[in-house]
Amino acid sequence: MPIVDLFLQFLANGLVTGVFYALSALGLTLIFGLMRVVNFAHGEFYMMGGLLGWYVTSSLGLDFFSGLAVVAVVMAAFGWLVDRFLIERVRDQGEEPGILLTIGLSIFLVNTALLIVGTAPQKVLGPMTNAPLLLGPIVLTKLRLFAVATCIVAIIGAHLLIRKTRLGRAMRATFQDPMAAKLAGIKTAQVYASTFALGATLAAIAGMLLGSVYVAQVGVGGLVSLKAFVVVILGGMGSFAGAIVGGLILGVAEQMWGGYVSTGLVDIIGFILVILILIFRPYGLFSSRGERA
Repeated sequence: MPIVDLFLQFLANGLVTGVFYALSALGLTLIFGLMRVVNFAHGEFYMMGGLLGWYVTSSLGLDFFSGLAVVAVVMAAFGWLVDRFLIERVRDQGEEPGILLTIGLSIFLVNTALLIVGTAPQKVLGPMTNAPLLLGPIVLTKLRLFAVATCIVAIIGAHLLIRKTRLGRAMRATFQDPMAAKLAGIKTAQVYASTFALGATLAAIAGMLLGSVYVAQVGVGGLVSLKAFVVVILGGMGSFAGAIVGGLILGVAEQMWGGYVSTGLVDIIGFILVILILIFRPYGLFSSRGERA
């Protein structure tokens, strides 16, 4: 393959992977960047989305779109319950209790999934075949393009929810000044729970989409959490644009490194980028003035 065509192929693969990373990290951006909850169970929400997607499409016989809707509703309810019955109890006690709580939740979810599903990878039944599709010199698949398009729709939907709806305005007001939001009549406990539910839903949608492109399995949560934290740090805490750009940067960097250098060391690229961003721009590429202050 010519050098230019090879570069374009790596770039396309990186952008596709980056969109998946961006959607996975958006939920963490809401929970970590805005709620100030260091959620080490975020990868397990992704894992649950993939395994639930496999169950409802394979065992219950639902089509992919109905299954995706079921997964979104179930994970939204689960995220809401986690915040109301667990996170809320340690919300005003600093970061350490929240860290320990989410680590414990992560361990619980992983071991529960192992007991129920086992270690075998499971394939989510996608809406179309994984047949190759030629776009000039670039080779992709219809299923990947569908997954990317669905990720983009989910990202746009989350952005519009936060920017254009009453709930979104309540979220932004609560995160800027919780006390003023309470005085204005906003039920901040409900806002926090809704935000956590949205973060869990976005992670689960990403898990089901990637489960259709690759596989869904129990042990993937830890790696997903690490990559999501990398993306959030790159883009800046609480920044939607930062999560998207950070995901694309990480995806392209990994593909270029894997294509030109070594596929065995791809996962270190994210940590190299984090070190560089912490040295030259500690608050991320899209950090706000308030965040820097």
